[in-house]
Amino acid sequence: MVETIVNSNKILAIIVRKDFNKTGIHFFTPNEFSQQLAYMKHPTGKIIEPHVHNPVVREVQYTLEVLFLKRGKLRVDFYTETKEYIESRVLVGGDLILLATGGHGFEVLEEIEMYEVKQGPYAGDQDKTRFKGIDIGKIKIIDPSENII
Repeated sequence: MVETIVNSNKILAIIVRKDFNKTGIHFFTPNEFSQQLAYMKHPTGKIIEPHVHNPVVREVQYTLEVLFLKRGKLRVDFYTETKEYIESRVLVGGDLILLATGGHGFEVLEEIEMYEVKQGPYAGDQDKTRFKGIDIGKIKIIDPSENII
């Protein structure tokens, strides 16, 4: 189960739900993303040839981040690049999200443990602009079954 959240033809986020399960290698991100996200499932005995990664100069304009929710429940609120609220989703333990464009905020609904992976080095206050989020009474949580691919 994979959900792509799109606004104005831009991918805001890609959610991979905990029950995603397909054999082989599946990339979820477009080639032009500065962070790539893939799922791999191989049988016992599969050989992945040893390799090294070559130095390649890349230019990163915006920080993309991946959150892997180990346990708990987290609401993710999505915003446009101009800080207008769009909609929300709820993630549960085992879900993964790549945040690509626009803005986002979170509320922990049940105590969480999660991992975050993003490009570095972290630039501190230069890396983000904080803003006031949506009022709790205006939250609209979208059922993921509406956007499944």
